[in-house]
Amino acid sequence: MTAPSPAGLREAAGRTRLPPLLRLLILTQLAFNVGFFAVLPFLSEHLGQTVGMAGWLVGFVLGLRTFSQQGLFVVGGALADRYGVRPVVLAGCALRVAGFGWLGYAERTWAVVGAVLLIGFAAALFSPAVESEVARQAVLWEEAGGGPRTRVLALFTVAGQAGAFTGPLLGALLLAVDFRTACLTGAAIFVLVLAGHARLLPQHIPGRTRTRLRGGLGPLVRNRRFLALCCAYGAYLLAYNQLYLALPAEVERAAGSQAPLAWLFALSSLLVVTAQLPVTRWAGRRLDPRRSMAAGLLLVAAGFAAVALARPAGWTGTAGLLPAAAFVVLLTLGQMLVAPVARAWVPDLAEDGRLGLYTGALSSVSGLIVLAGSSAAGTLLDSGLPGAVPWLALAAVPLAAVALLPRRR
Repeated sequence: MTAPSPAGLREAAGRTRLPPLLRLLILTQLAFNVGFFAVLPFLSEHLGQTVGMAGWLVGFVLGLRTFSQQGLFVVGGALADRYGVRPVVLAGCALRVAGFGWLGYAERTWAVVGAVLLIGFAAALFSPAVESEVARQAVLWEEAGGGPRTRVLALFTVAGQAGAFTGPLLGALLLAVDFRTACLTGAAIFVLVLAGHARLLPQHIPGRTRTRLRGGLGPLVRNRRFLALCCAYGAYLLAYNQLYLALPAEVERAAGSQAPLAWLFALSSLLVVTAQLPVTRWAGRRLDPRRSMAAGLLLVAAGFAAVALARPAGWTGTAGLLPAAAFVVLLTLGQMLVAPVARAWVPDLAEDGRLGLYTGALSSVSGLIVLAGSSAAGTLLDSGLPGAVPWLALAAVPLAAVALLPRRR
């Protein structure tokens, strides 16, 4: 199994006739995820076994990482609206380098929390800046007759998953040395990303106007349709984050170690890399955005149900990993339907000149939901209840999100 190379992604972007800036931003997502996923999938095991944290505290720290990233996206998005993409992206890369370096040497709870907060806030700077500009450029490309904006956002997702495919495999190799080596390698990758963007990212992007930071939150909090989208997306993200909390626990139970975890992450990424664009084309022809997101959320719920139904049998070994693999496949198929559509929906709901703020707010509300839900999920998984119960409870989260989806006008 191999992920697309940067050259392959450039070729795919070229076939869709994307402008150079969009190609750069898509390759940016690839690089971000290689460095990030070389570390993150192995963080829960490191916190539980090496640092010695309790299950609820591991869940809280993982939720805190998500909140400091997703929850503060609104800050990064607003800063990108005000100061432009380039300075915000460069500052975020520099903070990510510092955060990974700190995490590699953190041995006490307060130090781990500080490093995790820094890592998350770094992404809260660069990710909304990149994502909002990709969405803006995708709308311009659609208006120019290039094709549906969801195709651009699907290609952006493919690039991210190509990095998410490569990162865990790289991290698994580095863990043969130790967790610190994985962290320092992640930091080194972001040093290269920082240097590349300092050279290639334009000082000013044509058509992007700078907007004052003040005065944008009032209309946003009164925008009920946008907030409904945020809540539904947040419920999806809470379910998706169980790749890093519930899945490692299930793999440990079935296999006696977390060695298969990297291959399950690779399976997820490979599915997105190979099937995201065909799935997006299929959904675009047959489903409106609300139905696409609803179908994706139902697939995610089915993934949790697959594990819940298998748990009473108590399978271990290869057979025991089959429900986990089914969970990964169904969750990934759901992600393919939910994520690009949610991002493509935001420009229709945002005010002019506030796309960064609204893109950031989508993730910030999601981060709050994940922060509240992750500790509860960690407690549930660590509660000693019958194995099927936590997974059934988690299946209810995406099911409830279907009812939250806004109606299209």
